[in-house]
Amino acid sequence: MNIQITNASMKHSAEDGYVGLVEFTVEGHPLPYEATFHSTNGKSWSYGLRFSKESGSEELIEAVEEYLDEDDAAFDSLVEAAKAQLNHA
Repeated sequence: MNIQITNASMKHSAEDGYVGLVEFTVEGHPLPYEATFHSTNGKSWSYGLRFSKESGSEELIEAVEEYLDEDDAAFDSLVEAAKAQLNHA
């Protein structure tokens, strides 16, 4: 699955921990996605995935979610893109 990151950001606060947002497209998918990442310690991450602009195919978003759950490198690349913006905010 070919992912192209279009925007990334991350913030940190004592109350919320690390909260990141990554917008990306997937080759062959008609609509862009948005993933929100959260971690209290900056090491263990939970995430939520949705279409960023409008609702799309449930089958497509499930395929992306399955890919991110199974491919650590792909998941980590999204987290790292957000983390790279932490000092630029």
